[in-house]
Amino acid sequence: MNYRVHRLEITMENDQSKLEQFLNNLEGDVVTIIPNVKKTSFFQIYGITRKIDFLFIVEKIK
Repeated sequence: MNYRVHRLEITMENDQSKLEQFLNNLEGDVVTIIPNVKKTSFFQIYGITRKIDFLFIVEKIK
């Protein structure tokens, strides 16, 4: 089995269509999606900065 790991820069509030398009263009099966969650800060609690800045998407190649 071969796997490919993709990194997708994303803003969770605005990029739903970007994620949907990316997933639909993959050749293989999606195994998992891993969000990169930043260490929580005062600014994130009040929504000033993002908590998730990118996703790792693991794809199983057929």
